[in-house]
Amino acid sequence: MGSNTVHLVAVDARNGGHPTPMSDWKTSLRLVELINDDGAIDERGVKKLSKAVGEAAELAGTLGCSEIMPFATSAVRSAANSDEVLDRVEEETGVRLRILSGADEARLTFLAVRRWYGWSAGRITNLDIGGGSLELSTGSDEEPDVAVSLDLGAGRLTHRWFDTDPPARKKVNLLRDYIDAELADATRQMRAFGPAGLAVGTSKTFRTLARLTGAAPSSEGPYVKRTLTAPGLRQLIAFITRMTAADRAELEGISSDRSHQIVAGALVAEASMRALGLEKLEICPWALREGVILRRIDTGLPQERTQS
Repeated sequence: MGSNTVHLVAVDARNGGHPTPMSDWKTSLRLVELINDDGAIDERGVKKLSKAVGEAAELAGTLGCSEIMPFATSAVRSAANSDEVLDRVEEETGVRLRILSGADEARLTFLAVRRWYGWSAGRITNLDIGGGSLELSTGSDEEPDVAVSLDLGAGRLTHRWFDTDPPARKKVNLLRDYIDAELADATRQMRAFGPAGLAVGTSKTFRTLARLTGAAPSSEGPYVKRTLTAPGLRQLIAFITRMTAADRAELEGISSDRSHQIVAGALVAEASMRALGLEKLEICPWALREGVILRRIDTGLPQERTQS
């Protein structure tokens, strides 16, 4: 349960194997935009969340999944009424969502990236922009040396900072300054460990930004190399900040669900790369969900192949 979508992935999980998706379902929720001035998820948001979780659980049963691992990220984690929301969802659906801490979210995403690229990548620095938060991590092993989460998600910042479409130039500049300030401590910690052998971007936001700057479309499959460069990102920002969300939705590679928040996402990506001295990111197709599944496989599964 992310800040933008509720996403169910059913996989054929087996010991020693990679998680093979058998079914993929998601619905747009934009929960981070349903947080009121008191920091609580409003009644409309709770109802939408319960409905989506219920639908996902029903589908998991239909698919014959032997195990469900339901988890929630930034929007629920940071909500003032988080416990109440979890209780309501469980009461109405029978599903108890587990809230991942920001650090665990960064660690599990890093694990997925490490498994995708392997040990030959050396030190990896990973950036992941979600709807509610930004995760940053760096390390030479499967457990990162630094794993932090900041409330710099694309949806959260759009909701808090932009009140016109397209956003006012003054607001864009103020948001840039805010992001720089919020990144300072975390990126200083990361740079203390030295340069990365490989810099990586994960999440739908980074995949969209890469596509908008010329990377291959998703239809070409996960094994095509995709990159996002700092110069290309800066040129893209100059272009999309002058467009309305409706106009951005007409660009190849961006959906209407994401077009309203891609400006904030691009600003976070550019600031993070600049703060870490990164000129290029490789886009990894694996991220948090794969990290959760891989960690579960690591704990050991029954010998027969099962869906989970």
